[in-house]
Amino acid sequence: MQVTATQAKNRFGAMCAQAKTEPVFVEKDGRIDTVILSAQQYSALQVASRAETLTQRKAQFEREHSSWLAEQNQRFESQGLWCDDLRVW
Repeated sequence: MQVTATQAKNRFGAMCAQAKTEPVFVEKDGRIDTVILSAQQYSALQVASRAETLTQRKAQFEREHSSWLAEQNQRFESQGLWCDDLRVW
């Protein structure tokens, strides 16, 4: 649904009710300025954004530090954990 800013202001309650079923695009000066979403739709967008960002960050870290990661993995395979011999007092 697309409404003008004046319509959204005058019928805010109805716009909130409509947003529960579909996004409401608010037009200002002939351009879409704002989108009203339900809390459920907003949460879904946040979850998707976080998951994508985390996946991208993990891939970037692995690209940038692949040689260091390989070195640490090799050290672990040959020597085990550095704290294997630690004793509790």
